[in-house]
Amino acid sequence: MIDPGDKRRAAGTVGESASAADSPTVPADGVAARERPSWDTYFLQLARQAATRSTCLRRQVGAVLVRDRRVLATGYNGAPRGVAHCLEVGCLREQLAIPSGERHELCRAIHAEQNAIIQAAVHGVAIEGATLYCTHQPCVLCAKVLINCGVREIHYVEGYPDELSAAMFAEAGVAVAKEELP
Repeated sequence: MIDPGDKRRAAGTVGESASAADSPTVPADGVAARERPSWDTYFLQLARQAATRSTCLRRQVGAVLVRDRRVLATGYNGAPRGVAHCLEVGCLREQLAIPSGERHELCRAIHAEQNAIIQAAVHGVAIEGATLYCTHQPCVLCAKVLINCGVREIHYVEGYPDELSAAMFAEAGVAVAKEELP
C-alpha cells in the first residue's frame, strides 16, 4: 500500500526530486530524520573519497564522472600503471622547483580527470553528456580532454591557477560551478 504522505511514491516516480532529496522526512512517529546530502554534494564527497587514493605529494585530487545520477567512472591522480609512485621516489616537480599550474608535462602522475576518462574507456563506458565532479578545478590539459569527450558540466571544490582552462570551458559551452562542501 502506498503511503499517501509519501509524495514521491504517490506521484509514481522511481527517483527523487531535488527538493525531496534535500529536505528531511518526518516519519509517522514524529521524529525528524537526518538530512540527506544533495546529489551534487554526494558526488563531490565521492570525489573527495577517491582523492584519498592519490599518490601525489603536492595535491590529492579525485574525480567522478556521472550521468543520470549514476557513477560512470572514478579517478585520482597518481603514476601510470607499473610506474613507481611519487610516494616511493619523490616528487619530480618539487625536485625541479616547478610552480603549481605550470609545465604539466613534467610530472610522473596522471591527473584524476584523465584517470576517470581512462577507466571509462578501458571498461567500455561512454561518457558523452556526463557531469564531472572533482575536488579541484581541472587544468587546461584536462579541460581540452573533457571538452572533446563531451562532458557538459563540471562541479569542483578547490580552485586551480589556470585561467585558460576556465576560458576554454566557457568557449565550449561547458557549465562550470565552484561548490562548497560541509
